[in-house]
Amino acid sequence: MKFRRKAQATDTADEAGSTTGSAADTPDPTTGPFDVSQVEGDGIDRADLGSVLVPPIADRELRLQVDEQSGQVRSVMLAGSDGACEFQAFAAPRNGDLWSDVRPQIAADMARRGGQTTEREGRWGTELVCQMPVKRPDGTDATQPSRIIGINGDRWMLRASFLGRPALDPDNTAEWEDALAQVVVRRGEQAMPVGEPLPVRLPDDARRVR
Repeated sequence: MKFRRKAQATDTADEAGSTTGSAADTPDPTTGPFDVSQVEGDGIDRADLGSVLVPPIADRELRLQVDEQSGQVRSVMLAGSDGACEFQAFAAPRNGDLWSDVRPQIAADMARRGGQTTEREGRWGTELVCQMPVKRPDGTDATQPSRIIGINGDRWMLRASFLGRPALDPDNTAEWEDALAQVVVRRGEQAMPVGEPLPVRLPDDARRVR
C-alpha cells in the first residue's frame, strides 16, 4: 500500500462534497463503514490515519495528499484505474443527523460556483450527483462529475466523493461502494464542534513520493 505526499491538496472533495435529500442511516454493522468499536480485535491490518483506518483493498491505492509546509494531511483517497473515492470524517452529535444539515449547505455552495446537483437514493440514503464547471490545463471549459455520499455514524459523519466511473455509472460500480464500506472511523473522546473535520495523520511507515 503506497502513500503519496504532495505539495498541495486538491479541492476535489470540497467542490464535489454536497448532497441534498433524506438522511443516511447509521451504518449497518455487517456492511460498514464501521465505527472503531465495531472492529476491535478482528485481526485485520489497517493503515492507521488517526480518524480513519483503511485496510488493504484489492485494485485500490491509498493516496494521501499532504501540505508540504505544515505536514498536514489534506486529502485521503482510494484510487483505481477507473476512478477515485475521496473521503473525510467529521464530528457529529450523538444520535444526530449531520448529513441532512450539511447537504443543502453544500448544494447551495456548488450552485453559487456555477455547479448543478441532483438527488438519487443510494446504498446509504440520499446522495448528490454533481456537475461542476472546471478549466482544463489548456484553458478550455469542462465539467467534472462527482457523486457525494454522507454516512451518519456514532458521533461522526463520513463524507465521500466518488469521481470518474463510479460517479457516472453508480448502478454498475458497486465495487467502489464495497471499498468505501471497509473504511473505519475513530471519533475519539475529545470534545469537538459539530462539523469539525476529525484529524488525519500520516502513518509511521508512509513513503514520500514526489
